[in-house]
Amino acid sequence: MNTKMAEISVYQFIFVFIICFPFPCSSLETDTITSGIVMKDPDSIISQKKVFKFGFFSPAGTTNRYVGVFYAAVSEATVAWIANRHHPLPDSASRGAVTISSDGNLILIDGSNRTIWSTNATVAPSTNTTLRLHDTGNLALLNAVTGEILWESFSLPSNVLLPTMKISHNVRTGEKVVLTSWKTVTDADVGSFSFGIEASRNIPQQFVWRTGSPIWRSGPWNGLIYLGIQDMFRFYVSGFSVLKNDSEGKFEYFIPEQKVLMRSSLNASGNAARTIWDDEKKSWRKVWSAPEKVCDFYGKCGVFGSCDDEREPVCSCMRGFEPTKKDEWEKGDWRSGCSRRNELQCGGDGFMRLQFMKVPDFAEPLAATSVDECRSRCLGNCSCLAYAFDSNIGCLLWDDALIDSQRFNGVGVDLFVRLSASELDEHKGRRLYIIIPVVVASACISIFICIACRKVKRKGDKTKEKNIFEAGQIFPSDSTAIVLNDESNRVNIGELPQFTFEMVATATDQFHDSNLLGRGGFGHVYKGRLPNGKEIAVKRLSTDSGQGMQEFMNEVTVMSKLQHRNLVKLLGGCVEREEKILIYEYMPNKSLDASLFDPTHSSHKLLDWMKRFTIIEGVARGLLYLHRDSRLRIIHRDLKPSNILLDGDWNPKISDFGMARIFGGNQDHKDTARVVGTFRYMAPEYALEGRFSEKSDVYSFGVLMLEIVKGERNTHYYNQEWCLSLLGCAWKLWSEDNGLAFADESIASPYFREDIVRCIHIGLLCVQDSPMDRPVVETVVSMLSREAVDLPAPKQPLLAEKWNVSTETGNRLGYSMNELTLSVLEGR
Repeated sequence: MNTKMAEISVYQFIFVFIICFPFPCSSLETDTITSGIVMKDPDSIISQKKVFKFGFFSPAGTTNRYVGVFYAAVSEATVAWIANRHHPLPDSASRGAVTISSDGNLILIDGSNRTIWSTNATVAPSTNTTLRLHDTGNLALLNAVTGEILWESFSLPSNVLLPTMKISHNVRTGEKVVLTSWKTVTDADVGSFSFGIEASRNIPQQFVWRTGSPIWRSGPWNGLIYLGIQDMFRFYVSGFSVLKNDSEGKFEYFIPEQKVLMRSSLNASGNAARTIWDDEKKSWRKVWSAPEKVCDFYGKCGVFGSCDDEREPVCSCMRGFEPTKKDEWEKGDWRSGCSRRNELQCGGDGFMRLQFMKVPDFAEPLAATSVDECRSRCLGNCSCLAYAFDSNIGCLLWDDALIDSQRFNGVGVDLFVRLSASELDEHKGRRLYIIIPVVVASACISIFICIACRKVKRKGDKTKEKNIFEAGQIFPSDSTAIVLNDESNRVNIGELPQFTFEMVATATDQFHDSNLLGRGGFGHVYKGRLPNGKEIAVKRLSTDSGQGMQEFMNEVTVMSKLQHRNLVKLLGGCVEREEKILIYEYMPNKSLDASLFDPTHSSHKLLDWMKRFTIIEGVARGLLYLHRDSRLRIIHRDLKPSNILLDGDWNPKISDFGMARIFGGNQDHKDTARVVGTFRYMAPEYALEGRFSEKSDVYSFGVLMLEIVKGERNTHYYNQEWCLSLLGCAWKLWSEDNGLAFADESIASPYFREDIVRCIHIGLLCVQDSPMDRPVVETVVSMLSREAVDLPAPKQPLLAEKWNVSTETGNRLGYSMNELTLSVLEGR
C-alpha cells in the first residue's frame, strides 16, 4: 500500500488511539470533517437540511461495515454511495474511523491504523482541506481556503444516480462513467451489471450491460424522448436531460435538481429503476423500470426478428424473412434470428413499412427534412438495409443486420425494411390470390341473397310489419318510444354498413335500462353485443331531440370519412321509419366526464397525472387531424368531456360530430345564425357573434385542459372567496406562480409540478378572448411535446369572473345556461 497514504500525523494518531477504547460515541452535528476531526463508527455527519448522512452502516443480512452516503430524511435505509465497496470492514468491532490524513485526503482506517480506503486526490502539500456533505448527496473534498472541489463522490457513482449527478460517455477517449450494481443484495462489491449511455455514433442511448454485453437498450435519444421506451410516446417523462459537451466530445445524462426525493438505481439483478419517495406510505414508489417485459431484453428475437409482447409467441420474423434455424425457433429459442428469403438486387428493390416500432440498434444518423429524403438516400445506397425518420434527428439508416427490434402498441416509429422486387411482387401476388376468390364468392353470395330477399319481401311485407310493431310494444312509452311510420322514410346512409332495427334491438336486449351507458340532448346511448360477440355502443336519437336528421346525417357524413386513433370509430347506422341510430366501437372506460367528475371521487385514483396528460395529448392530436391532416377540414364545435370517450387503455377518442362543420381549403372562419354547442365551452366570438373557426375549437380545448387538471367542471366551479370561475381561478394562481395549487389534489405532486403548470399555461393561452391570440392546434401539440420550449405569456381571460353571481350579495346563483347544449342560439 502507498506509504504516503499510510502516514498519520501525531495528533491524528492520538485520535486513533482514543477510538480503541470502548466508551460511548456521540453523533457529530455537522456537515463537515476538517483536519483533526475523527468520525468513529457508528458516528455520522449530516447535510445542512438533514437530507443525507455520511457514516457507517451494514446492509441487511450481513455484519460487514461500509462507510458511505445514505438518506437521513426517510425511514427506510437507502444507500446512495459507498466508499469502501471492495474492502468492507468485517464488523463494528473493527473500530473503523474516517479522518483527513496529513496529505489532505479523506481516508478510512481500521483499528490497526491501516488505511482501507482513500480519496487519492492530487492535493498540494500545503493545502488545508475540508470534507463537506451537500444536500444533493454529493460528498466533496474542498480546498478550505478557495472552496475549489478537489474530489467528489458524484464523479465516482456506485449503483445510484442522484439528481445533478452525471453519467457520461466521452466518444473521443471511450471513457465512460456508469452505475455498477452490487454483487448481491448483501455484498456491495461491484457486480456483473452496469448502466450508462453509449453515443459512439453520436446518437446517445441508455444501456444496461452484463459483463459488457447489452441486456437492455433505450433506443436513440431525439432531444425529447428515447425512441425505444414505449411509455415516453404517450407521456413525456420530464426530469432528465442528455447534453453534448462539444469541447470534450462527451455526452452526459443527468437528472436536474428536484423538489422531491428521487433516485435512479441499478440492483444486483440488473434492473434499472427510477423511484420517488412517498412520504405518506413511507416507501419508494417506482415510476419507471427496465428491463421489465420479455421484449425489453436486448435482441430477444435475434437479427431481423421482431418482438411483440402482445402476441404469442412474442417473436416473429420481419416480412421477407424466415427463421434461420426453424427447429430452434419452434422450441422458443429465437436467438439465431431470421434470414432473408430473397436476396437483394439493388436496382429494383423496394421497402416494406413496419409501423409502431422500436428501431433497431446501430443506426447511422443523417441530416434530412423528410421521410421521402430518407427513402431516396437509402434507395441510392445498395448497402442500406432499412431507414426510419424522426423529425428531431433526421434519417436513421442501417447497413448491417437489424437487431433488437420491437413492435409497440399504437405508438413508435415507422421502420422501412428493404426487400427485393420479387419479394414485394410476391406479396402483391399473394394478396391477389386471396382477394380475387373472396370478391367472386362475395358477388355470388350477394346475388343469391338479393334474389332471396325479393321473394321474401313480396310474400312477407304484412308479416314483417306486424312483427316490427309487436317488437315495439316491448319498449316503455316515453320520449324514446318507437314511432314507426311509412317504410318509404328509409334514408340512404351511403357506404356506411347498415344495421336493421331488429338487429340493434336484439344486441341491446331491447334497449334495456341495464345496458344504458348515458343520456344527453340527443337521446340515449346503450351498450350492445353483436352475435359474433363484438361489443358496440348504440346511440339512439330521441324523437323529440333537438338534433334531427340534419345532425344525424352530418355525423354520418363526417365520421364515415375520418380515421384516426384519437377519433371514435363509426361502425354503422340504422334508419328505419323515425328511428335514427348510430353504432360505434364500445369504449370500456366510458366518457371522460364520468371519470373526471365522479362525485364519489373513486375514479380520481385511476386518473393519475400520467393518464390525464395522455388524454390531453391524445385529444390535441385528434384535433390536429381534424383541422389539418384529414381529407376534410373539420371544426367540431362541441368539444367537451362528455364527448371524449376512453378505451380500455384510457386512450381518448373524440366523438359526437353532429354539430361539426366542414371547411373549404381557403376558409379561415364562418358566420352562422345557428349557434350550437355547450355554452361554457364556447369561444366568446362564437357565443356572441356566431363566428366560428379552428380557434373556437382551440378555446374549447383550453377549457377542457383546465378541467382535466382541476378535476372539476367549468359549469359548476365557483370560488366564493375570489368570486372567480374556473378560468379565473386558473389565471389567478398561475399568475401568482402558484399553479400547482390549482391542480386536483390527487395529482398535485411536486414531482409533476413542471408538467402540470405547463399544461395550465397552455390552457390559458387557448382560452384567450381574441382568436388572434390563441395558438393553432399544431402549436399546441408542439407545446405539449416540448418541441416548442418557450411559451408566451397569456392574457387574462374575459370570463375570469363568474357571469351569474349577484354583485350585491356575492352569493352563488343557480345556473341558467351553463350546462345546456344549445341547438339554436341566434347570433348577432
